Amino acid sequence: MIGTKTDKKPSHDGSLDSTLKFYVRKMQYQGSLMINICDEELLGTNIVSESLNINITKDFFNELTNEKEICNLLNGCSIANLIGRRVIEKTLSLGLAKRDSIKFVSDIPFLMIFKFNNNY
Repeated sequence: MIGTKTDKKPSHDGSLDSTLKFYVRKMQYQGSLMINICDEELLGTNIVSESLNINITKDFFNELTNEKEICNLLNGCSIANLIGRRVIEKTLSLGLAKRDSIKFVSDIPFLMIFKFNNNY
């Protein structure tokens, strides 16, 4: 399990929890679906490190959604930018990334996924 300051106990039975919420931004990028997802509790935070200052705002992450929808988005996208323990744990459980790919900024996990499904 990914450890952060905002840890909450996830369901370990593999079921989807409709009460878990996430903020999403969806866009088309070069003919592919690109998604950006953050855990709900991170919205409105400012993540600062030596070289980065990341503002997680509702202006960018503009749609509130649930765990079932993020699973659909994660499986259907070509590019995913993910912030937060819960969304990244769900991504790992879907087999879409490896734990070694997770990066941390001020104890917050980040993960980027690129799927090469098209002929480039």
